[in-house]
Amino acid sequence: MGFSRLPEFALPRLLYQCLRLVAGVLISVSLAIAQHTGGGTVQGTVVNSAGAVVGDASVTLEQEGVPGARETKTSAAGVFAFSGLPAGNYQLSAHKAGLGTRSATVQVGSSRDGNHVDLVLDQAPSSIQSSTQAMEFADKPNFTVAGVTDWTAVGGHGSDATLRTSEALARETLTLKPDNPAKHGNEYDLALAYKESGDYTLAREHVQKMLAQQDTADLHRLLGELDEKTGDPLAAVHEDEQAVRLDPSEQNYFAWGSELLLHRAVWQAAEVFRQGTKAHPHSARMLTALGTALFAAALYDQAATSLCAASDLNPSDPEPYSFMGRIDIASPKPLACIEPRLARFVQAHPENSLGNYFYAMAIWKRQEQPVDPKAAHQVETLLTKAVAINPKCSDAYLQLGILYFSQHQPEQAIGFYTKAIQSNPQLGEAHYRLGVAYDRIGLPEKAAQEFKLHDEIEKLQAAAVEQQRREVKQFLVVLEGQPGKQE
Repeated sequence: MGFSRLPEFALPRLLYQCLRLVAGVLISVSLAIAQHTGGGTVQGTVVNSAGAVVGDASVTLEQEGVPGARETKTSAAGVFAFSGLPAGNYQLSAHKAGLGTRSATVQVGSSRDGNHVDLVLDQAPSSIQSSTQAMEFADKPNFTVAGVTDWTAVGGHGSDATLRTSEALARETLTLKPDNPAKHGNEYDLALAYKESGDYTLAREHVQKMLAQQDTADLHRLLGELDEKTGDPLAAVHEDEQAVRLDPSEQNYFAWGSELLLHRAVWQAAEVFRQGTKAHPHSARMLTALGTALFAAALYDQAATSLCAASDLNPSDPEPYSFMGRIDIASPKPLACIEPRLARFVQAHPENSLGNYFYAMAIWKRQEQPVDPKAAHQVETLLTKAVAINPKCSDAYLQLGILYFSQHQPEQAIGFYTKAIQSNPQLGEAHYRLGVAYDRIGLPEKAAQEFKLHDEIEKLQAAAVEQQRREVKQFLVVLEGQPGKQE
């Protein structure tokens, strides 16, 4: 695709991407065979929690309402495929060596189009079964946050760019505002004022005095916010859980799930957000947060479904579209429901620069070679409109440059790369691609200068990300019935 991101330079990531490419080829062959046998197809890959493919894993597919199950094994590249399937709803799961995946729901239509599902093998099967059951908050949930650790050797799904997107969205989830903010008394508002002014110690003392007089959910939630601010996330998540026990309000569910998500307990965060959406089905930010958690768990299709549902609740709210646009870019494949939602948003809000940019990227992502000229023209029009609305939209300038370079127009590409850098000098990919364009037209010295700038920016940004990861502690989660089992 013309809008592909930069290749990863680290050898382990490069090896992983090569395996994924091989997996894609094998899946394509399976689909081609399936088209001659008739029926629907379910195919995909099994990966571990670090994103590496898992060979010889057992994959089970069960059709709802039909006794029996189909089973297969993954290849050395982690690939599996089921073909000749009648239309219906199916449950898909995998296991190997005492570990299993969460069950994924797959809908097979009457057509021969394939359903692609990536399964993540990282939990004991018994814990997976219990975690998919509804949490009863009158009792204890099926997990306990037992501690924290430095996140200096983080594992993730897919490329580092995908992981960084997941981290950024987790932080931004905290800023999502409720539709109807709760009202509190004067004493609570005073503690909140101390917090907003940065006097966390005085705010905490005030909250503890109030708790001694009255045990309320709002006070526990506020104390959790203060614990997080003062560097005690373990205490914070326990306060958030207690708040939900006392009052399962939208705000309390959201605070608990967000705290879990921020500290990379992504499966548990998704469970809390799921319960929150059941209790508060009209909360767009709960659905947005659920989509973020599912994306962090590499459940891309489910993440898109949740974000699309959030956008349907209030089609004029730009926040869900921003989240869905970014996960669609970072996802390894196009996400079906996102493009029509972005089209709807752009039609209603043609003046929104990011809306035009994300819609352009969604259209381009589903293109195959050779590119449809009409689609390419639509992408160009949308990107051009994005930079006309906001001349600082550096990503749109960058993608215009990539588009023109793919059309063998390096001089025009250089102009757009330059504008991208002018609007954001730290956009490393623009420097790299500008270097490639300079090299193409015979200016090796300028190319070398841009490559050098790219390398310097990448090192600085990687160091900043590493520091940020060190500052955010990762939760150690013990699953019910699995003493000592940590996630």
